Amino acid sequence: MRAPTERVRLWDPWLRIYHWLLAGLVIANWLLGKFGPSVMTLHFWFGYTILGLLVFRLVWGIVGPDSARFTSFVRGPRATWAYVRRLHRREPSHWPGHNPMGAFSVVAMLVVLLWQVGSGLILDPDDFINVGPLADQVSRATSRAAAGWHDLGANLILILVLLHVAVILYYRIWKREDLVGPMITGWKWVRRR
Repeated sequence: MRAPTERVRLWDPWLRIYHWLLAGLVIANWLLGKFGPSVMTLHFWFGYTILGLLVFRLVWGIVGPDSARFTSFVRGPRATWAYVRRLHRREPSHWPGHNPMGAFSVVAMLVVLLWQVGSGLILDPDDFINVGPLADQVSRATSRAAAGWHDLGANLILILVLLHVAVILYYRIWKREDLVGPMITGWKWVRRR
């Protein structure tokens, strides 16, 4: 018999604001990077804001409420594999916070976004306009290579975002578990442990 569930306040307002701001800015900046104007001033400012949000998340992952702390949701390979083996079941997981695969997703997104911001800060795309503010702090070869790293990062971000949306849909349709509502309201049904 499965343990009963209870509705708990899970995601704090700061984490939810961070999540939706980051989602909007990442999408907007990706679109600006792919289809935007030749002068990327707005892209730069969105990038600086994303950097600020990433710093906030790293700090909040250490000092924030329990559900926001990395120590409360990052699991080892054994726990992750045990979760993956049950992923196919057509029942809500009611996991209290990020499940082990969700934790992997959070860490992957943070790493790729830090890569993206870092490469954007040092890149020199050879157009003499859209040069990163720290491009003169690295070698010419590094600043030129950073343009390729930045393109790679954009593709990785697209893949991660599409996977994120696909998993949310999988949980909603197959497992009958709403992951979006709790990120709006802060409340989630979790299984008592």
